[in-house]
Amino acid sequence: MSNVTLATTPLERVIKPETTVNGHDPAMLISMRNLWKTYQMGSESVHALHGVSFDVPRGEYIAIIGPSGSGKSTLMNLIGCLDTPSQGEYWLNGKNVSDMDDDELARIRNQEVGFVFQTFNLLARATALHNVELPLIYGGISAAKRHEMAKQALASVDLTERMMHRPNELSGGQRQRVAIARALVNHPSILLADEPTGALDTHTSMEIMDLFERLHSEGNTIILVTHEHDIAARAHRVISIRDGLIEKDERIR
Repeated sequence: MSNVTLATTPLERVIKPETTVNGHDPAMLISMRNLWKTYQMGSESVHALHGVSFDVPRGEYIAIIGPSGSGKSTLMNLIGCLDTPSQGEYWLNGKNVSDMDDDELARIRNQEVGFVFQTFNLLARATALHNVELPLIYGGISAAKRHEMAKQALASVDLTERMMHRPNELSGGQRQRVAIARALVNHPSILLADEPTGALDTHTSMEIMDLFERLHSEGNTIILVTHEHDIAARAHRVISIRDGLIEKDERIR
């Protein structure tokens, strides 16, 4: 197994000295360079990631796949700025987020990343509209503006007629659509989805994947983390990770 993570043709991305800044390509939405994540477990050091490097251009639709313990969740946390690497650099939309403090990372998460979780993470007593407004409240957006932005986000996932319903009045697929609308409402640079179909039946899962395909066709950059090969196969590029290393990086469509 090799830790060379930049794929060969047709995915090869050669880093040209004249177009790079501090080792990253500013044309890329994401540049990860030699990322390591090490956890100290008593006297033992556990390496969850071993020098991972790859680029993501704007508008890409990627699935990151791997078995339990492969490092894919650690990689997702780094991409989403929920954690920082032990060494290496992570550039997101021209910013070196690997050196940011907690307050700076919180701002980046709110502005640059839209999260979709397996368990939806909706407020049970709030309407779909209010759930979608939450990132805008944290971002200090005025009530009138956030109300309109949330309505537009719900319309983009075909839930206009359900915006005043609470989660217990919605199906699993509709709840995930609310979660996707919430992720989109800030117009983030990345839509980052962690096992987004894990709590859904097969038919509903395919509907959600159809929605991701449509959102990608509208220009959204999507990074999907999954252990399911049929779900990963719906993406346009698949990064397979095992034992903290990128095993394969290939375009499939």
